[in-house]
Amino acid sequence: MPPKVTIRKEEWEKRLHDVQVTKSDLNRLIMDYLVIEGYKSAAEEFSQEANLEPPVDFESIESRMDIREALQRGDVEDAITRVNDLNPEILDTNPALYFKLQQQKLIEYIRQGRIEEALQFAQDELAPRGEESPEFLSELERTMALLAFESAPGAPPAIAELLSPAQRLKTAGEVNAAILESLSQGKEVKLVGLLKLLCWGETLLGEKAEYPKLNVLSGTFVDK
Repeated sequence: MPPKVTIRKEEWEKRLHDVQVTKSDLNRLIMDYLVIEGYKSAAEEFSQEANLEPPVDFESIESRMDIREALQRGDVEDAITRVNDLNPEILDTNPALYFKLQQQKLIEYIRQGRIEEALQFAQDELAPRGEESPEFLSELERTMALLAFESAPGAPPAIAELLSPAQRLKTAGEVNAAILESLSQGKEVKLVGLLKLLCWGETLLGEKAEYPKLNVLSGTFVDK
């Protein structure tokens, strides 16, 4: 293996400064973040200040946040209604997402101790879907396993996690991504993608060269 090339700090700084990033590009990155994360008011204000056309209707941002909040408080039925009001094709064309919402509804029944309703709902709504897909069946069995334990702490981690707040957040995130996709909007904040690309690039470069490492949080170079 050939020896690594050493890039001095001064040379590296010059290379970084030579990279041209326009203000309009930065503004679009900021707007992308505000839209995807659901900051409607901030997005509206920034759109006016930067004279930037928003990539989506601002009302759709509020709708997405209402749906996310409904799922985070466990009101799956309200979330489904709101998704259908926004765009009924989202669930009509995405059976996996609809199943996950129905699974979340079953979890909420079990969380509330409404066992008879949970059993009936699983039989009427989820069991037929489980027959269509091994993946759906596996998830249904995992959810029904909650009934075998009096409390979540007594259940195996893979079962107990269904009752955790993280499960609601996961479902809300998947619904949010599907809505963004229906609006032809990226599912992930572009800044996050850029950071991932930066880390990947640094890893590749580190295999061939010694160079000053940049702390992306502080904007300063890391001292060795």
